Amino acid sequence: MSTPAKMPAATADIRPATPNDWHRLAQLLATSSLPLDGAREHVSDFVVAERDGTLVGCAAVERYGRAGLLRSVAVAESERGNGTGAALVAQCMEAARASGIDTLVLLTTTADGYFPRFGFERIDRDAAPDAVRESAEFRGACPASATVMRRTL
Repeated sequence: MSTPAKMPAATADIRPATPNDWHRLAQLLATSSLPLDGAREHVSDFVVAERDGTLVGCAAVERYGRAGLLRSVAVAESERGNGTGAALVAQCMEAARASGIDTLVLLTTTADGYFPRFGFERIDRDAAPDAVRESAEFRGACPASATVMRRTL
């Protein structure tokens, strides 16, 4: 007799972040080994996922003209496998598209295998839009060895 497959829990509640979320956001980013540089200045660009009052995920799109930087996609270890990360990325992509952003770029040191499912492709660092390359992440928050990925919306 086979063991039944684990059914993922319903996706956590996702909402726009507020300045009051900063300390919990910063803790999740630090726990996920993601940079804090520039994040606090863009807290209003974040969406957060909560389950039972606990912040379990976050993601943000920083706007640079018609380009955006998808950054700080983090999901608490206890929440992984429940679709929360995918829901956060999808919400960020849709909000970016609705706001007139036509290109999303991201940097990653660990998740280059995750983002192709959303249509992101690897690009050379120099191929990222100039304005995005002025972000804190490109100017040093992420190492030069980070993989750069892009998606046209």
